[in-house]
Amino acid sequence: MSPMDRVYFDHAATTPVREEVLEAMQPYFSEKYGNASSLHSFGQEAREALETSRATVAKLIGANPEEVIFTGSGTESNNTILKGTAFHKKKGHIITSAIEHPCVLNVCKWLETRGFDVTYLPVNNEGIVSPGDFANAFRNDTIIASVMTANNEIGSIQPIEELQKIASEKGVPFHTDAVQGFGKIPLARTDALTVSAHKLYGPKGVGVLCTKGIDFDPLLHGGGHETGRRSGTENVAGAVGFARAAELAFAEMGKEAKRQTALRDQLIDGLLAIDRTHLNGPREKRLPNNVNVWFEFIEGEALVLMLDGEGIAASTGSACSQKELKASHALLALGLEAHQAHGSLRMTIGRPTTEKEVDYALEKIPPVVQRLRKMSPFKKEYAGFGGEK
Repeated sequence: MSPMDRVYFDHAATTPVREEVLEAMQPYFSEKYGNASSLHSFGQEAREALETSRATVAKLIGANPEEVIFTGSGTESNNTILKGTAFHKKKGHIITSAIEHPCVLNVCKWLETRGFDVTYLPVNNEGIVSPGDFANAFRNDTIIASVMTANNEIGSIQPIEELQKIASEKGVPFHTDAVQGFGKIPLARTDALTVSAHKLYGPKGVGVLCTKGIDFDPLLHGGGHETGRRSGTENVAGAVGFARAAELAFAEMGKEAKRQTALRDQLIDGLLAIDRTHLNGPREKRLPNNVNVWFEFIEGEALVLMLDGEGIAASTGSACSQKELKASHALLALGLEAHQAHGSLRMTIGRPTTEKEVDYALEKIPPVVQRLRKMSPFKKEYAGFGGEK
């Protein structure tokens, strides 16, 4: 493999649209372009495609078609169920976890400014919520609980079926952000579920909120689309692409999960062979495609940039802004110190990933790590562990 080749290890961020998905979507951009709310034949043609796509997604989730709402993203779906439930109830208590995606955590923080109480459940050192802690968090005024299916950074898979059972016994609706798990692992049926197309080789700009028996106020008011739950002209091409991508992902899920797990483990073993390297998250209860490690005496942004120079696309556990460098909240929740979280590297495998690409990454990463450690402000400390003197 040439050093100039580009290798993509960031499939948790987004995925390329599959050729079969593009092919399914194409007619709805230029040939079957009607508004699905129109009564004429153009509109009814679009409506038929929309409802067929809804039925396909519902079947894969294990829901009824009327429970499936098409939205603009996973972020919108999460905002809709959490804010919508809060607005409908007007007051109350919400349960979530400390490692949720920002589109859940920031909604909860905003709701706190509007008078709602929120419990942020801790996780263990593998990033998993305790069902006991979850059960103990419920109050008489709890209006909804939300725990993600699998974490986007460390890949930890939560005991969703058990959490749903507890919530049902408490008489409180339970929601899960299943964006990272959808199409990769079997999903437990929950009262509400969020998924997104662009994480499983579908188009960006289309998500789904699947709910049953939950009263919530819509975020968007307008023409009453999606049976009044999400107004806005329907994205027919996006819905068609979502359904096709989901069909393909579910058909291949068992075989692909096994293949990706083998590549994941090869990558983890190879990275952990580097001196003073540690795994973030669980070894077993982990998404098949997720690898996350932290390197002592390394700064993650520098590592990601240097790897990009080698043609390797990955991400890190800190988000850089103009004013500050923040450590990942998920990694801090595991018990890492800020400087440890800043030394993290996330690599996520996908359908296109090959063993040859994993070998290439394992060839290039160790010397980059060594190069950065030589430049590290912690150089003297590193010298005591076999580093450069």
